[in-house]
Amino acid sequence: MKKIKNCKDSYVTMTELVLPNDTNGLNNLMGGRLMHWMDIAAAIAAQKHSNRIVVTASVDNISFSEPIRIGNAVTITAFVTRAFSSSMEVYLEVTAEDIPADKKVHTNRAFFTFVAVDQSGKPIDIPQLEPETEFEKELYDGALRRRQLRLVLGKRMKPSEAKELKSIFDMED
Repeated sequence: MKKIKNCKDSYVTMTELVLPNDTNGLNNLMGGRLMHWMDIAAAIAAQKHSNRIVVTASVDNISFSEPIRIGNAVTITAFVTRAFSSSMEVYLEVTAEDIPADKKVHTNRAFFTFVAVDQSGKPIDIPQLEPETEFEKELYDGALRRRQLRLVLGKRMKPSEAKELKSIFDMED
């Protein structure tokens, strides 16, 4: 019987300070630097869930709703939303804080997918996940549709096989 873990077992909060070397010509955080930090936070969450080495399999859309300025403290919260056989989806939320101005703003949300691997790099089974809060349950319920969409877009699944996706569009077989 597979072990079952809760989302809270994988929660990670990581904070970075935006320094001049992290910024572009407008003194805003470079998108690539933020994605790097997000990948680290998500990998730690995936490792905490799986107790294994993990590799990034995919990154969903990352939209930048607000610029993150030099001197801001960037907090990234990440946790596993659903575990499959060897892969897991990780939800990330980014907040930028101007500490002297006492101002916080949510800047980004994203989903990353990781695969747990053994020492030779082969995928390995991971514990299942049981969401507890309403938000965790909402993310858990949508994870299968997001997974199927990733697989279809990556040409690893035929659209006709994506049953969960078809159900939301009420498509005919």
